[in-house]
Amino acid sequence: MIERIKKALKFPMNFLHARLYPVSYAKKIGVNIKGAVYIYGSSYEMFSAEPYLVSLGDNVYISVDARLICHDGSTLPFRKQYPNFELAGQIKIGDNVFIGTRAMILHGVTVGNNCIVGANSVVTRDVPDNTVVAGNPARVIKSSDDFLEKGLQSSLKVGHLSGKDKVKAYKRIFKIGV
Repeated sequence: MIERIKKALKFPMNFLHARLYPVSYAKKIGVNIKGAVYIYGSSYEMFSAEPYLVSLGDNVYISVDARLICHDGSTLPFRKQYPNFELAGQIKIGDNVFIGTRAMILHGVTVGNNCIVGANSVVTRDVPDNTVVAGNPARVIKSSDDFLEKGLQSSLKVGHLSGKDKVKAYKRIFKIGV
């Protein structure tokens, strides 16, 4: 009975830890973090049952509700006939990478350096260095250099701001409350 209570209490504590300190939680569960990583939102369900198969490079940004899935559960219906059937693989994320909201990176994928994974993308294949991928399945849509060049032309030039200063700048730019 005491073990059941401990287990019940552990769930909310892990959930809270993952929400308040997502990078610390990722390290705790075994994700290999090689540098500065920024996780927005909770990391509680971000990593599949094999978080130790995930490695994250330096200067990696992972947005809300992204998923890194190191196994393929579609093998389960075949386990009666093939009990040893298992598909799984490492996920390796390079340096200077942004992973968009609700993106999903599947087992065996390496995302290179200087890459952007678009929101809601499903990444089933390796992503070469210096590329932007998007879609389901994700495909290369441009180089990181093209993204940067075009982005700098339309930049709002407020990326250095945060908090109330950024809110004020957005309201001024978009003429809200003026």
